Amino acid sequence: MSFDQFAWLPLCAGATIAGLVLSFLAFRRRGAASGLRVTAWALLPLAAYLTDALRSLWTIGVTVVGFVTGLVFNPQVWAGVAVAGLSAVLFVVSGVMRGKKLRLVRRKKKPSADGEQDPAVAPSANKPAVSAKPQAAAPAAKTGKGDDDFSDIEELLKRRGIS
Repeated sequence: MSFDQFAWLPLCAGATIAGLVLSFLAFRRRGAASGLRVTAWALLPLAAYLTDALRSLWTIGVTVVGFVTGLVFNPQVWAGVAVAGLSAVLFVVSGVMRGKKLRLVRRKKKPSADGEQDPAVAPSANKPAVSAKPQAAAPAAKTGKGDDDFSDIEELLKRRGIS
């Protein structure tokens, strides 16, 4: 169907008149703001005809419909979409695998301060596994603040010289 096969002036004028009738009803039922909005929408078909924008809108509509129908009904396109999806999945999987590999390599190459292995993994024969500093078995008695959740944190901060 071609653009020139339609009688555009009567079609646009009819749409505008119908919109103006609806805008009158909107004025009466919902008020001036709603009526003016419907009037603005109602004038667009006639404006599109008078500015010759209908031809451009027709061309855009035909192009979009052709593209969508070509996309939906073409098995070659769906095969391309499937291949693109597979490619995206492979990118994600390879990124996850690469991240894990880099973390493993960094763990193996990361030397400790003394150049030895991590003491938590393999304690050295020269150093005891337990700290030489004697630590209190239980924290000091509470200072009348009650048994709140932050008392342990406060005590730790005081031992470190903070606040």
